[in-house]
Amino acid sequence: MLQPQHLKTRDIAKRVVAAGDPARVVQLSKMLDSPRLVNENRGFIAYTGSFRGEPVTVICHGVGGPSSAIVFEEVAMLGAKLIIRFGTCGAFVKGMKNGEVVIPTAAAYIGGTLQQYVPDTHLTPTPSYEVVSTLVEEFKNDGLKTYVGPVFSSDAFYAEDPEFAAKWSRRGYIAVEMECATLFGLGMLRNLKTGSALLISDNLAEMTPMVDAEYLRPFVEKAGKAVLSAAVKVPLE
Repeated sequence: MLQPQHLKTRDIAKRVVAAGDPARVVQLSKMLDSPRLVNENRGFIAYTGSFRGEPVTVICHGVGGPSSAIVFEEVAMLGAKLIIRFGTCGAFVKGMKNGEVVIPTAAAYIGGTLQQYVPDTHLTPTPSYEVVSTLVEEFKNDGLKTYVGPVFSSDAFYAEDPEFAAKWSRRGYIAVEMECATLFGLGMLRNLKTGSALLISDNLAEMTPMVDAEYLRPFVEKAGKAVLSAAVKVPLE
């Protein structure tokens, strides 16, 4: 997808922030100093620049486990050591509001991409502790409302309904999204540091409609800076 044979390790930074929406990647790129477009093959746009003096790449990972796995694998081939997913999610708990942030501590999955990587067992996909703790601290410092807990990574966007939300909420999960299990699982398999921050775009427990990208834009602006700040603070050695 990224044509890693045509890119060089200098094109992808060791610190990567990935998002599913190309428009969010463009918005993030404007927070970097001297961003340069390093990939646009198949719409997986990527910019590399710096944030507070540290090289950072922001990249689109597409939708779902298969698409994101390709991007995560290929940026790792090109030297990435840290990947933070900055995405959206649907809340499972009443009272959680659009634009607030979920920081996952683990991600459940059923089958899907990870099942092909590890067919003989079921992983427990978890992010790196230092990434989670740094994200929590950055969002706290910026005064952004956050919820910390496990999420469910779904492969079927339109399979969600009120009972779906209630079932996973009873199990202790606080939100649903589509890529964290793949990211955290690959982090464990490939020795990558991983984490995620997810903006709430709807609440399945309350059946609120999903907000669009334009609604979330000001939240992306503030939360994006917190994510980038965390990305450059996590030690890589």
